[in-house]
Amino acid sequence: MKIVADLHTHTIVSGHAYGTIREMAASAAERKLSMLGITEHAPGVPGTADPLYYGNISAVPRELYGVKMLFGSEINVLNDGTLSLSQEYIDMLDYAIAGIHTICYENEEVEGNTDNLISCMKNDKVCFVSHPDDDHTPLDYERLVIAAKEYHVALEVNNSSFKKPDKRLNCVENYRKMLGLCMKHRVPVIISSDAHDPSCVGDFSLAIDLIERCNFDTSLVLNTDVDKIEEFIGFSHREDS
Repeated sequence: MKIVADLHTHTIVSGHAYGTIREMAASAAERKLSMLGITEHAPGVPGTADPLYYGNISAVPRELYGVKMLFGSEINVLNDGTLSLSQEYIDMLDYAIAGIHTICYENEEVEGNTDNLISCMKNDKVCFVSHPDDDHTPLDYERLVIAAKEYHVALEVNNSSFKKPDKRLNCVENYRKMLGLCMKHRVPVIISSDAHDPSCVGDFSLAIDLIERCNFDTSLVLNTDVDKIEEFIGFSHREDS
């Protein structure tokens, strides 16, 4: 299985990452990726960009070093079931990723966490859910997968999660459960690096290892094909002006 796109990455704009857009794109080109998604953290994560940032992403070239560029945001799920970025800025994105981050979210146990995440998945721009794998904020995976199918959302297998098991509690067990349900209900997934440094762009090794050990149906992995990604997120790549 060859992954051609990394759709969840962060630059220095996110406040705790260490590469520029061009450094991340150059690394993607070195890894022979066809597409890179830059998805800065939304308000709620300390040090991240002012929402005004998203109003000017059209200034960035749509291709760098031969790599197609997409621009989204990893938006925080809040405890009232809303997203941490206002809709006017969400509408400016190519796509949004919804995710729970304990730095700006208080655990509401399985049902409350699942309710809040599903509420955010209903937003038309939300195409992906980031790292739904952490028992610090446990989820009902049956409900999550069924909602993903209903709201046209793909669930992420996050390579970074496997590197920090203390922060992502029981992530391997949770991914096994989630992937089994995704096969049962025919729900797509993405495999992402969640890179916060250029050296990690395109690093999917741990996630792919689990996918293979689970005998997961790789036809459900979206980012093996650029056309599948663009169709899923409803995106037509613009030529640079």
